[in-house]
Amino acid sequence: MTQNRPTAAELVDAVKTFLNQDVKPVLEDHTAFNMMVALKSLDIVQRELERGPEFAEAERARLVEILGRDGTLDALNQELTDRLRAGTLTLNDPTVKTHLIETTKAKVQIDQPKYSGLKQALESGGGE
Repeated sequence: MTQNRPTAAELVDAVKTFLNQDVKPVLEDHTAFNMMVALKSLDIVQRELERGPEFAEAERARLVEILGRDGTLDALNQELTDRLRAGTLTLNDPTVKTHLIETTKAKVQIDQPKYSGLKQALESGGGE
């Protein structure tokens, strides 16, 4: 929990509220469309702030298990990519497959949480 208030997520929420309540009603046509795009982008930012660290740590922990070493998320992802390209790891490995499915579900929860396939994947516990 942060000691600084408002948090980044709270600031994003305040901006979204202002844009929705005060700005959006007076916009027309193309500018109104651009406002909707901006608001959707802020939704993604807000979800990233709220859930991103949790998802990133889970992804990193899975990579540590798969690769057998610690490191930053970027470095571990690069190593996974390198090993997949080299063929020392394959998509037939159930741990790799599960990792890729879980990582994809986490990313979709941030980018497109209303995607119908996500709901099915979360309910089934899978995604295959």
